[in-house]
Amino acid sequence: MRELLITWGDGGGELAGRLVRELRAAVREGRLVAGERLPASRVLAAQLGVSRGVVVEAYEQLAAEGYLVGRQGSGTRVAAGVADGGARPPARVVETEPRYDLKPGTPDLGMFPRAAWAGAVRRALQGAENRDLGYRDPAGLPQLRRELAAYLGRVRAVVAEPERVMAINGVGQGLALLVQVLARRGRPRIAVEDPGSPGTLALLRAHGVRPIGVPVDEEGLRVGELAASGAQAVLVTPAHQYPTGVVLSARRRTELAAWARAGGLVVEDDYDAEFRYDREPLGAVQGLAPERTVYLGSLSKTLAPGLRLGWAVLPGRLAEDFRQAKQYADLGTGAIDQLAFAALLESGGYDRHLRTVRPRYRARRDALAEALRTHLPQARLQGVAAGLHLYADLPADTDEQAVADAAARRGVRVATVGPGRLAPGGPALALGCAGLPEQRLREAAALLGEAVREAGGTVREAGGAVRDVGGLGGAVS
Repeated sequence: MRELLITWGDGGGELAGRLVRELRAAVREGRLVAGERLPASRVLAAQLGVSRGVVVEAYEQLAAEGYLVGRQGSGTRVAAGVADGGARPPARVVETEPRYDLKPGTPDLGMFPRAAWAGAVRRALQGAENRDLGYRDPAGLPQLRRELAAYLGRVRAVVAEPERVMAINGVGQGLALLVQVLARRGRPRIAVEDPGSPGTLALLRAHGVRPIGVPVDEEGLRVGELAASGAQAVLVTPAHQYPTGVVLSARRRTELAAWARAGGLVVEDDYDAEFRYDREPLGAVQGLAPERTVYLGSLSKTLAPGLRLGWAVLPGRLAEDFRQAKQYADLGTGAIDQLAFAALLESGGYDRHLRTVRPRYRARRDALAEALRTHLPQARLQGVAAGLHLYADLPADTDEQAVADAAARRGVRVATVGPGRLAPGGPALALGCAGLPEQRLREAAALLGEAVREAGGTVREAGGAVRDVGGLGGAVS
């Protein structure tokens, strides 16, 4: 039997538990190998200065877990098949953050209303019934569904009865569940805006959908081309298209609603409609064709994506199937966050938070736009004064990935638009403006100007790989 080093120290916890952890680690890391005999309980107890009962309890616990085996007359030995030849746990991956993160799709997480949320959690728990913490309707708690129906009707002109409102774990889950529901009805052809969100394309493809691209121009989705595409459903971001930033025009909204009423299904991702800076935002398209529209939203752009809380408003013909899909996916979204958000809506705290952050985000967007006009005059900015990102068309002979790489070397992370295209298009960048204060955005714009000049005239070879430095990003939340 070899000597065994056990780091006993003065660590916290009950003695037998500490010994279990030390011996378990020794087996996992290969310091104790299969078949090796451990010291007798009396011997190890004397060496460690503890009672024999502590060692006996630790040996029994590890035998029950399968790490040790005890044989009459042979003592206690290490079980076979546990250690991996001396393998060590993998090194912890340290994620490095860029100095200037312009990845779109995330709000300023430092603005999360911690005090208001904590107060909402306290109020929610104080008022919650015991049954609210059990297995309830997978579509969500009635308190939240009522508050959401009222809020969406008041703020977004959504036709929303509480029975049609469902709590989900973000828009990404809503899309995944909807694809499952539609697939059971014959897997329809689904169209998307082109360009669009790389995350949306990846999600749809992961669920077996081959999305059909429909071009976007200065009025938004070209509904005439949608009708000619043969698609039966379409995913749109009409309030503020990602990534171009355009708003679906009144004419196109009317055409889209007519297309839906003729048999199509509109899936409306209202991902950052709360942030319109030059005027009141337009109401949701869902209000024009509520029985032919699935409306999706979340807290990922207004509070924090880490909450994983969103909502879906379903047409009557899809509501029950969607509820069942949600049940089979996860039995329902977390109750405490649902109760907290319901309390925040009821108290007006959510409205107050939005009123607080809107002028800050507008100032940041304006600062980045002004700085880009100074340091990157060859780029053309598109879109309305809204949302948490800017869209910048680059000169036609520019390789957008070369720009992103040059920017990364300067500590600036940006998202290229290419990964969100289904048809060829010009080089462009989507630049998040919510996460940095104005001065740092100006510094980032100056560095981005240097990156474009460095990459100027560099044209990607045909068939070259496209990578997205900014990650998936975009509207999916």
